[in-house]
Amino acid sequence: MAAGKRSYNITSLQRGLRLLHLFTTAEQGLTATQVAKLSGLPVSTIHRFLVNLETAGYLNQSSSGRYHLGIACFSLGQAALGQLDIRRLSHPYLEELNQSTRETIHLMVHHGLSAVYVEKLDSPEPLRIHSRIGATVPLYCTAGGKVMLANMAEDELAKVLPQIEIRRCTPNTVGNLQELQTELHRVRKNGYACDLEEHELHIRCIAAPIRDHLGAVHASVSITAPVVRMPVTRLRQLAPLIQSAGLQISRELGYQESPKSNFSFSEKSGIAAPARPATAGMAGKY
Repeated sequence: MAAGKRSYNITSLQRGLRLLHLFTTAEQGLTATQVAKLSGLPVSTIHRFLVNLETAGYLNQSSSGRYHLGIACFSLGQAALGQLDIRRLSHPYLEELNQSTRETIHLMVHHGLSAVYVEKLDSPEPLRIHSRIGATVPLYCTAGGKVMLANMAEDELAKVLPQIEIRRCTPNTVGNLQELQTELHRVRKNGYACDLEEHELHIRCIAAPIRDHLGAVHASVSITAPVVRMPVTRLRQLAPLIQSAGLQISRELGYQESPKSNFSFSEKSGIAAPARPATAGMAGKY
């Protein structure tokens, strides 16, 4: 057998793991007979596996004789979630975006009423964005922040919105909660968000949600560029790319989209132009 091709499969271990997986979709539990029917193994063999899994805490048997997932499965799952590193898992996709667009790529996470940059890949272009990992930005006027707000559960959003102190960072920033709610509706409809010089003049950005294993959005990925390289037509062209990256990272985090999930880009869901003209030219620091 060639080097690197050696098989280390342990048949009994593989069978046990496959049997355990059967219980992930059995909310009412399974009897030994049902497990045998689903697996195609003899009941006597199944009984030995079930007893061992129960002894280890991975299964519990109720008084009715049905087996359910045990506390050991919960503990293992919680430990796995705690060890997930969104920066590590997302890095290949951030690099791909950085190389294909030649623009600055940010990974952001939700923190209170702000979003925090936890990763940044710089543009190779001479004219680039000055931001730093660890910096916080408002949720209501940044693309990454608006994506997080728009995907909050209704009860959570109802609590958060009154806490937001809206101030105009630029002439293009929303001026009140009603304008913000209209914008969030558009973000939910489109599946992505844009920052059209709303946080900083001369800077435009497009962002997509990153969903965890439950479908909740606590992070986002974005493409940011100077306005001279980011006309609205280019933002539209980048929408499918950023949505795809967000979905791929979400899958890495354990998210499984339902058939009704809509990550596709529609030409009809256009990007609204800024309500007010932005100052022409580029600020010195950009």
